[in-house]
Amino acid sequence: MASAAEQLAASINFGAFSKATELKNRIWFTLGALVAYRLGTYIPIPGIDPGILQEIFNRNAGGILGMFNMFSGGALGRMSIFALGIMPYISASIIVQLLTAVSPQLEQLKKEGEAGRKTINQYTRYGTVGLAIVQAYGIAVGLESMRSGAESAVIDPGLFFRMVTVITLVGGTMFLMWLGEQITARGIGNGISLIIMAGIVANLPHALAATLELGRTGALSPIFIVLFLVMSIAVVTFIVFMERAQRRILVQYPKRQVGNRMFGGESSHLPLKINTSGVIPPIFASSLLLLPATISTFQQNTGQSMGWIGTITAWLGHGQPAYMVLYVGLIIFFTFFYTAVVFNPTETADNLRKYGGFIPGIRPGKNTADHLDYVLTRLTVVGAAYLAAVCILPEILISQYSVPFYFGGTSLLIVVSVTMDTVAQIHSHLLAHQYEGLIKKARLGRRRG
Repeated sequence: MASAAEQLAASINFGAFSKATELKNRIWFTLGALVAYRLGTYIPIPGIDPGILQEIFNRNAGGILGMFNMFSGGALGRMSIFALGIMPYISASIIVQLLTAVSPQLEQLKKEGEAGRKTINQYTRYGTVGLAIVQAYGIAVGLESMRSGAESAVIDPGLFFRMVTVITLVGGTMFLMWLGEQITARGIGNGISLIIMAGIVANLPHALAATLELGRTGALSPIFIVLFLVMSIAVVTFIVFMERAQRRILVQYPKRQVGNRMFGGESSHLPLKINTSGVIPPIFASSLLLLPATISTFQQNTGQSMGWIGTITAWLGHGQPAYMVLYVGLIIFFTFFYTAVVFNPTETADNLRKYGGFIPGIRPGKNTADHLDYVLTRLTVVGAAYLAAVCILPEILISQYSVPFYFGGTSLLIVVSVTMDTVAQIHSHLLAHQYEGLIKKARLGRRRG
């Protein structure tokens, strides 16, 4: 069966793609949705002066504000209707998933299948609205305090401006959340991840030009720029290798006799990826580190003391030791947490026993679950170390040499992982289309016979 699937995969060509009408429609829908998102990042919120705002932002873009701008696809720097991006939704997802692990009611909903998943998704949407309102109000207040000399970034400050800003930014975030869900359902790939990736990719040419400009002005040596670009290519290659790496556990199925025929006896493999959690841990870690700095970063322009919030913001400044330590710690935590969410050894062991499968040398049931948990834990340790290294090493270089964030480990990991996942889904659709064609031909041949 495996060899037949490999031969079929090898036979996929452009001609097969041209006949896959549903796949083409999904790709066109995904591209159209991403174009709509990119257009929205250029629509400014009402009542601001873009020139003054850009000048103020350029002075503060070197810290954590620049990283937030990266995840919003440049929308924050232009203060567009999508300035909050999809980060409130990601933060709400983190909170709901953490609560699911400790709340019996949410845990029960998770076990109820599709109906429970819809209820949990609805809670996530409510949490997104709440977080977006808080962050949008903080941005509105911060915008009113932003000044470049004697000129304010807001044309007419006041309650009406704050209300309009909150409605606009919350509406933009909810639209992006809906758009991501539509891409997942009617397009190709994970919609939320694709939206984040589209923002990063759209700004890569500008980041490359900014890096070359640093070399032209002498801020960076040409040798360092070449080495940094070579390192980026090496990181991409390493990410591809690690994302494709997996541990295959042999699963044997016993022979059984039905009448005069023997069935079963074949073997298969249970693939366990080294990085089961994918790109989720770095996104979650970045989201949590950005959350406390959202309001205080804007308030720095007032010159007023922010108290303990300002102290936390200073500690969590991009490139600071506390930021690096927390970033690594959160990546490791979410790697283990999300792996535990997506893969349940006990459930997998029960399914193997239900269908008569067993791991050679391991008794079915609890022993199989313990073995799977042991193997998965060791793999997750390697996966967490890989994610932490890929994300933190380029961040150290960025903080030391002021290279744009778009060449950081987190952004490269998101772009490569999401691209690989999307290509894999396209490949699966093409395989399904090829199988459908073979089945139709077989049925037609039987009718003629």
